[in-house]
Amino acid sequence: METKLFTELRPLYETTKENPHVIRLKIRMKDAIDSDVLRHAVDITMKRYSYLCVELTKKDGQYIFIDNDRPVVITNSLRGVDLNSPEANYHVIAFVYEDDWLALDVFHGMTDGTCAYEVIKTLLYYYCTKKYDAALNTDSIRLEEDIIRQEEWKEPIANRTALPRPDSMQQSDALNLVTMAGLENDNQNTVYSIVIDESEYMDFVKGNGGSPSTMTALLLSRAISRMYPDADNVIRTMVCVNMRNALKVPMARHSLVGGACLEYNDDMRSLPIDEQVGIYRELLNKQTEDREVLKGVEFQRDLNNMILSKKTAQERIEIAKMSGDVINKTVTVMVSYVGKADFNGAERYIRDFRTLTSPPPNGFGVELAAIDGRFMLDFIQTFSSDIYVKAFLKELEENNIRFELQEVSRLELPDFKNPWD
Repeated sequence: METKLFTELRPLYETTKENPHVIRLKIRMKDAIDSDVLRHAVDITMKRYSYLCVELTKKDGQYIFIDNDRPVVITNSLRGVDLNSPEANYHVIAFVYEDDWLALDVFHGMTDGTCAYEVIKTLLYYYCTKKYDAALNTDSIRLEEDIIRQEEWKEPIANRTALPRPDSMQQSDALNLVTMAGLENDNQNTVYSIVIDESEYMDFVKGNGGSPSTMTALLLSRAISRMYPDADNVIRTMVCVNMRNALKVPMARHSLVGGACLEYNDDMRSLPIDEQVGIYRELLNKQTEDREVLKGVEFQRDLNNMILSKKTAQERIEIAKMSGDVINKTVTVMVSYVGKADFNGAERYIRDFRTLTSPPPNGFGVELAAIDGRFMLDFIQTFSSDIYVKAFLKELEENNIRFELQEVSRLELPDFKNPWD
């Protein structure tokens, strides 16, 4: 089957060797990975998600996906293989393992964290049932024998009509953390991985009327505000928004990520934390109403049509770059939370979890995951300095939230081979 690219276009033309648009979900199990069992689990999993088994090719001047019947590659090294390359059997998805770690690598244009979580849930189910001879609950897990609905693979945006037009109001410049700290020459993509007890954090979050996303965004804003109390530009956090509900396609495999902007302005600084998070909650609720989300859908549709209107790869790259330039100028920090992982019984075999992707264009983002009674926060930066992580941890301490700084590591992601290189 042939599928024309559309939602995949902006990530395709934005991805670079320095910042590949790749998601890596990295899991540390309680035992060493059994390569034979992993092969078994991957093969069954990819039968369930056959629409992810594709090869990128070109037809009539446009890129399309065609079915790829080659095996999905599994590599015994966390370095992995470059996606869309001969080493990956020209797949845009691959798996890796090393010692007790395993990971899923997938092109972010193909899907987003929401669908990647579903793939991992299926993989862990088949891996753990075989390795541990365990009878695991199958509730909410997509299985090989499922009937695959058209909604999962059909392009959800390109042919939409009667979408509300995006607001044309220009946003002011946001505080840029890289320039404020003079980190322009600190070009080491780094990850700070922090763990917080889920029940303790949720008691604090709910006690102040917030959600994990709004509270994490607020604590970051408060920490940054203390560092730069006299800054001219606003502290603006973009919280990633799942567009599926507004589009009525809850099972779509596509990368359907929008954003809601939360501004921490001068009037908020003196308010108690519950009132601050209440303001953030109202802002997020308003921007996640279906009509507001669909405005973002229309913006993305317009952008992808602009890309398609250009003839050369370089022209298309320039159009795609516009989106990143806007974020770099108008967003201080990005926060992404897919939601509680709900890996069912497989969670008891998991020791650790990382959500990794390229840093956002503004240089600083946080990936939040909730697994097996813990919140995992991965601070993903274009720089190595811990200046902002320390400020956030101080904010946690002052609110009596216990944490563990578990790991500091260089960000390692496989490349995605651009087809025009």
